[in-house]
Amino acid sequence: MNLTAKNVTDIFMDCVFRDGEDTSNPAIAEGITSKFGFHKERLKSYADDIASMLSQLPKEFQKETGGGMSFLNACNNFNGEQWTGLHEVMEQLFAVGLASGKAQCLMPRNMWAVLPGGMPYYVVV
Repeated sequence: MNLTAKNVTDIFMDCVFRDGEDTSNPAIAEGITSKFGFHKERLKSYADDIASMLSQLPKEFQKETGGGMSFLNACNNFNGEQWTGLHEVMEQLFAVGLASGKAQCLMPRNMWAVLPGGMPYYVVV
């Protein structure tokens, strides 16, 4: 699946809980501005798409080729082309990545202040 703002938002919105659903067993991701709860089965159904989109981030984000990079650099793909200009959409990508086990935050929140821009570093695993 191509890394586009529309694809990220579509998957994110399909995976968050809908009104009336049982929310007692969520997949949780703590983003930059919010904590998100996802429907585990729907999230699981998108695992390959999420992994594919994360793999299109710059090589610095990939565990094997860079080991992690600042959230601020996630607006570009591995070709250096901007795929989104919205931090909200970048956060959605990492939220589904974290919740599905396809991404990890490299430092605890209380350490983010020492990082450039005060933003976390993520790695695609």
